[in-house]
Amino acid sequence: MSEDLRMTSPLETTEPDLDVGIEVLSDSPWVVLVWNDPINLMSYVTFVFQKLFGYSKEKATELMMDVHQKGRAVVSNGTKEKAEADVARLHEHGLWATMQKDGA
Repeated sequence: MSEDLRMTSPLETTEPDLDVGIEVLSDSPWVVLVWNDPINLMSYVTFVFQKLFGYSKEKATELMMDVHQKGRAVVSNGTKEKAEADVARLHEHGLWATMQKDGA
């Protein structure tokens, strides 16, 4: 064996970080759903969507029609904290809203 090979230091390696990406998975996006109810007028629901989320009248009307015809519509998405805040704001305006993990 040559002297050069004996003098070589061992190669340093590090263990892979197995936790990388887990936080991203656990904080997957949340969606806020508004459900149909027999109380609120369609015009009021459209108004609330415009006021709270800044939707155009056309977009707010489209979402309101989903609520009316399909029984629900996704009106916002984001972090869990944002979804909780949006649900609370919708409740303050008398709408029936829930949240769930996106894709659930």
